[in-house]
Amino acid sequence: MTTTKDPLLVVVQLTGGNDYMNTVIPYGDPLYQDNRPTVGIPVGQVLPIDDHLGFNPAMQPIKDLYDQDKVAVINGIGYPNPNRSHFRAMDIWHTCEPDKIANEGWLGRVIRDLDPNAENVLTGVNFGRGLPRAMALSGVPVASVAVLENYGVLTGIADPQQRTGALELFARMYAPVSGTGPVMDYLGRTGLDALKGADVLKTAPSLYQSTVEYADSPIGQNLQGIAKVLLAGLGTRIFYTQQAGYDTHASQTTVQPKLLGELAQGIRDFCADLREHEASDNVLIFVFTEFGRRVKDNGSGTDHGSGGMAMAIGDPVNGGLHGEFPSMKQEDLLEGDLRFNVDFRGVYSTMVERWLGLDPVSIVGGNFEQLDFL
Repeated sequence: MTTTKDPLLVVVQLTGGNDYMNTVIPYGDPLYQDNRPTVGIPVGQVLPIDDHLGFNPAMQPIKDLYDQDKVAVINGIGYPNPNRSHFRAMDIWHTCEPDKIANEGWLGRVIRDLDPNAENVLTGVNFGRGLPRAMALSGVPVASVAVLENYGVLTGIADPQQRTGALELFARMYAPVSGTGPVMDYLGRTGLDALKGADVLKTAPSLYQSTVEYADSPIGQNLQGIAKVLLAGLGTRIFYTQQAGYDTHASQTTVQPKLLGELAQGIRDFCADLREHEASDNVLIFVFTEFGRRVKDNGSGTDHGSGGMAMAIGDPVNGGLHGEFPSMKQEDLLEGDLRFNVDFRGVYSTMVERWLGLDPVSIVGGNFEQLDFL
């Protein structure tokens, strides 16, 4: 790490299971076209990384960052015995517990270790409705922001009746996994802390000036919100947001490129914004999804699969390809899906230890092989 500033982490969740094979495309392998007669990207449109792999044509802004050595593509990420349910798979990524239902989020543990006395109620901030399980940990305050300018959700709700209603909504969301008791305890303890954070966060937009014009997409607007809070210097270390819509069972050829294009533009604008403010040297962006899609298309889209990809983006990364692209040979597949070859907990460990300077074992639940993208 070459900076004396605190290292910051921005996590972007692609919700719904982004199709790995049409994001980082194995265009050099004839098995790709064979398995993707409907949704396959024509070879001539792929943005080549090397002779074998290339980016989706909608991802030119990411390809530009890749060419500047600012994007690490992590191939074949996953975990043993993959789960193909959205909710369970996302839970596993959020809690690092593939074998049991857990209610401690890995980023909740990170926030606890960064700020053990909960001195700053804004150490972790989520942009979006609700609270991602990854950030939930009893006694750890996390602010959740729908729109910065009219900051709401759990916070800024003065009317007690409305507030009770909001708490009950959260309880219903989380009760199936951890029971209502723990959820209400958690919300009771952390809700008041989040209220304190609301007033501080409201100051961020007034402090922000930038020449960068973000695209008017949900992910673009959320990333701009993160930039506003980050540049306001409120001590936030962990930022989280998500982009929904990746469950492309149908109409994938129109849906996925639109989403990837908005993601790529948003990340380009966010990086440009940070550079303009000389704030890019201590920010790491991590992009992930809960699972990849099936190797064979279904005639209109792709169904839930396993084996996926993640990206680490920013000035601190060792750019390039990390991990092998999994084999598409029939005999190498797992029930028709790509096999993982990089455990996601090793990727988390890499960021936790090499970037955030924390002990990863208690955060990810064991020792896992780290990668050299940092």
